[in-house]
Amino acid sequence: MLNTFWAVVRNGKIEPLEDVNIIEGIKVLVTLPPPEDDTQFWVKSSQISLDTIWNNTEDDIYEQLLQK
Repeated sequence: MLNTFWAVVRNGKIEPLEDVNIIEGIKVLVTLPPPEDDTQFWVKSSQISLDTIWNNTEDDIYEQLLQK
């Protein structure tokens, strides 16, 4: 089971911002988010999903129904 939580790095060590039960020696996967001021990352990331939704040719049938 995946468990996601926020943490900060202090003196080269990752410290959770909340109490979490972590087994000593367990392997963890760390994902670093982009800096808070890096909005271009989020714009580009969301654009891929938006393009998939808006450029869907299967929805053209609804446009045809509106013209009737």
